Amino acid sequence: MSASLAPSLHDVLSDLHNRPYPHVPNPPSCKKRASVALILRVRPTYHHWPDASSLSPPDASASVPQRLQTFFAQDWVQNGEPEALFIKRASRVGDRWTGHVALPGGKRDPEDVDDKAAAIREAVEEIGLDLTTSDCIHVGNLPERVVTSSWGTVPLMVLCPYVFLLTSSDSPTLRLQPTEVASTHWVPLRALLSSSLRTVEHVDMTQRLANMGGLLARLAYRSMMGYMQFSAIRLAPTESLQCNTTPGYLPEGNQPSTSLFQRWKSWCMGSQTHFSNQDRPLLLWGLTLGIMADFLDMLPPHTAVQLWKYPNFTALDLRFIINVLTYRLRKHNRSQVRSGARPSNTAVDSQTAALPVTKTTATNGNAEHNQVGIGGLGVGRYFGSSDTDPTGSAYAVGIMLRGYYERVRIGIYIIVAWRIALGSTAAIYAWKLLRRLK
Repeated sequence: MSASLAPSLHDVLSDLHNRPYPHVPNPPSCKKRASVALILRVRPTYHHWPDASSLSPPDASASVPQRLQTFFAQDWVQNGEPEALFIKRASRVGDRWTGHVALPGGKRDPEDVDDKAAAIREAVEEIGLDLTTSDCIHVGNLPERVVTSSWGTVPLMVLCPYVFLLTSSDSPTLRLQPTEVASTHWVPLRALLSSSLRTVEHVDMTQRLANMGGLLARLAYRSMMGYMQFSAIRLAPTESLQCNTTPGYLPEGNQPSTSLFQRWKSWCMGSQTHFSNQDRPLLLWGLTLGIMADFLDMLPPHTAVQLWKYPNFTALDLRFIINVLTYRLRKHNRSQVRSGARPSNTAVDSQTAALPVTKTTATNGNAEHNQVGIGGLGVGRYFGSSDTDPTGSAYAVGIMLRGYYERVRIGIYIIVAWRIALGSTAAIYAWKLLRRLK
């Protein structure tokens, strides 16, 4: 599969360069912007290892299409293994994305001239990789999106992904920032496309209720909903680098044993501090999976939509109710996807949701062509016959998730009412039984 993936990757990167996604302005109540770098490379295989005479020297003065053509024309590239670089963030108290698998990046600073400059600066600061050298090609961007608080209520920032391609056959030397990055991982694209590595991430939704009733409220909500499951990919790296100065890299000696009560309290509070940073599996999910889905869906076999799973809960009765409420909706959305539109599946997690850009038809000179879509989830590019934009850069807004979370809320309301009614009935029956016994 890797032999046929390199030409497809060439086509995708050329398309991203020729048809860049539009700039997304900040919503009125949100001033923050952040950028991430999707860094790609091609790893040589054993039977097609390049020698010095076969390598094409980088020509930074050539155009991006020419540089891509020269790079992908090499035999070792055509038979190589395309890979993407991920980081695992260091564990930090109070960090929303502590310990998550992510792309290098961070918020834009005032000295950054644009969003791309922020991605380049963050790559240098976090992993010591210079993306402005002659052996690195800035290809283009992926859809910018508004990141909001959970359920899309308050915009937090605009997230801007940029795509870079390293043209060297050697692995770059990385320097990890200990307080930011715990490890880096090169993962083959074919592993990200594999159905065998698809899984789910369990998220404790009651963590958001820490200031809304305390422990008892969280126990009550967890007993009703369980954990929420989100689509995820289990990463299978070919090369990893650990930061040995990151706190938690080596377990401290003579650690006191955790009592049963402490373990129970940690479970009730949704804490995972009893797991070391290295014990947690490498799972790609949430916002980063959403960014990668925009990219992976452009590559064959174009099954990112079919492999993606709808978010749901572990509580069986709640899961059943949500499945019933959303059955026709999911069937309708899938039929729209099969009709020709290829959406990305912008994932959401328990704390943030990525909202798309909607492209509207201007009715007057003051209309915005790229307004921020606050009402939907998921963003992608049309590739089928339903594409009404001649440039092919129209957006499929929330095809898979359109209307889904509204029905999830209804399902939660139903299960809460059902549990209250069931509990009240049981309490009344027990009270009557006690009166009879007296």
